[in-house]
Amino acid sequence: MYIIAGLGNPGRQYEGTRHNIGFDIVDGLAGKHNIKIKDLKHKGIMGKGSIYGHKVFLVKPLTFMNLSGECIAEVINYYKVNEKIELIVIADDISLEPGQIRMRSKGSDGGHNGLKNIIKHFGHDEFIRMKIGVGNQPAGYDLAGYVLGHFDASESRLMKECINNAIAAVECILEDGIDKAMNLYNRKIMPEK
Repeated sequence: MYIIAGLGNPGRQYEGTRHNIGFDIVDGLAGKHNIKIKDLKHKGIMGKGSIYGHKVFLVKPLTFMNLSGECIAEVINYYKVNEKIELIVIADDISLEPGQIRMRSKGSDGGHNGLKNIIKHFGHDEFIRMKIGVGNQPAGYDLAGYVLGHFDASESRLMKECINNAIAAVECILEDGIDKAMNLYNRKIMPEK
């Protein structure tokens, strides 16, 4: 069984923002694999289903980003899964170019408060995380305002493709493991000419 958790903030005002790309990818997985995300429990909203024969729970924490670990730790403890190999966390990353995907099986929080809270609750940093590039804030922009802002038109097109790639990357992790997924999907985005 796998827990696939996308990080974001609940509420209509946060839909489609850079910080909510994790929610968007989980919603894309749910749509592709006909999984209904509707069960309110463990401080999140969840859906149970199957992806290519693998039993999965799709999770969107409702604790707001900075307390994501509260929801995810409850889910892990309740279903008694091994977070080191059966948890995939999807989050935004301002240090990566928009649309770039970077996966790791362990590592630091990279300054991301959602990942920081998950690591705090587990007491270690060994879990699969997929970071989705949203780009760094332009000079003079407030970081919070930037990540809670919406993508512009050109970024939106790029992020639609990124969401599809991230869905394929999750499927690859389930089918072939994190190492193969990293080899296939941890690539730099080439700038448009």
